[in-house]
Amino acid sequence: MTDLVMPKFGLTMTEGLLTEWHVAPGAAFHAGDVLFTVETEKVANDVEAEADGVLAKIFVPEGETVPVGSPVARLAQAGKDAGRAGEETQSTRPAPASDTEDAPSARKLMAEHDLAREQVTPTGRNGRVTKGDVLRVIATPLARSIATKQGLDLHAVEGTGPMGRIKARDVEAAAKLSTRPLPAPTPAPEPAPAREIVPDAARLATARRVSAAKRDIPHFYVSHEAELSALTGLRGQLNADPDAPRVSVTHMLIRALGVALTEHPAMNRIWAGDQIVAFSQANIGMVTQTPDGLRIPVIRDAGGTALDDIATQARDLATRARSGELGASDVGDGVISISNVGMMGVTSLTPIINPPNAMILGVGAERQLFRPDENGAPALRREMTLTLACDHRIIDGADAARFLAELVALLETPLRLLRPARGTADPNAGD
Repeated sequence: MTDLVMPKFGLTMTEGLLTEWHVAPGAAFHAGDVLFTVETEKVANDVEAEADGVLAKIFVPEGETVPVGSPVARLAQAGKDAGRAGEETQSTRPAPASDTEDAPSARKLMAEHDLAREQVTPTGRNGRVTKGDVLRVIATPLARSIATKQGLDLHAVEGTGPMGRIKARDVEAAAKLSTRPLPAPTPAPEPAPAREIVPDAARLATARRVSAAKRDIPHFYVSHEAELSALTGLRGQLNADPDAPRVSVTHMLIRALGVALTEHPAMNRIWAGDQIVAFSQANIGMVTQTPDGLRIPVIRDAGGTALDDIATQARDLATRARSGELGASDVGDGVISISNVGMMGVTSLTPIINPPNAMILGVGAERQLFRPDENGAPALRREMTLTLACDHRIIDGADAARFLAELVALLETPLRLLRPARGTADPNAGD
């Protein structure tokens, strides 16, 4: 018997969400078969069997997040451990609910009020009786006797005694109400149509991921307006060349982030568990809308890659993200992501950090407005709001403000995006 553990799909991966098992306990599999699927940084990764065997026991059910290296199942070699695998599988079947599984407070109340477990309707997980279940049927012996004679369900009687205890008079009052002729019912208005939808694995994984990010990462935000007249002019000149890749504002933002991180290596770090991970190159995530939800492919070494090459790489990654063809090498090992919703006319975006990133940049729409010039006269400007969300465990407010100001300076003097990033010191200097 051997244990199957949660694999590590990237340098910064510390845990993975097990979204689906493809083999049932006790079933045989062959080398190359997919055993389970893991969601990491919004990309699904299939884990394949390295050899033939039998899935003896599952430790981690679907929908659970597991640290890297933790056992998720036990495997048996085909033919050798088949008998033991059967025993393991039998042992994983849930035992029927019993009073020993009930909440201690519920067992105490049932004993105090001489209630048999069969008299209580359990609502807890796996048939567990909770304190609330018992409180709903606590009644005096006389009240219970009257209810039996009247054919009343104690669950429908509201108790007026201590802790909701049902008294005889409560049962008698309920019995009188039940014998009164009821008024003719007033037709209720037709309810608005509604239906419950079971989320798919991708949506469920995204929901859990952003919930954990908002809960576990201490976010703070800084915002800055960027004047885009020079950037728009340069982009127009670049795109006038029919033989060169078309460059978008997002591509120029990715390049600017790459240059800023390369020139400020102290910002090119993440918080991973209880450690700080410093990167030697600037990898920028690009939030991409797909039919299966958001995906975040990564443009690698954006500080050392030419703008035209970034445009080509970003367009290829976006196409493969929408067709579901991203692989493990296309994601991860980044510090910051960019989410541009400007094309939808949104003025600004306050985004949620994508773990294990330390930052995410929300980009609003470009808009024209008048601002006073140096003489106080109105001047037409082209502005865009940038909002930087930061992880306060690794980044302080002043550092975030300086970094965002430097990013704005790069966008407002965009010729720097066509030149190599300025030389920097050792990324680990100053630790």
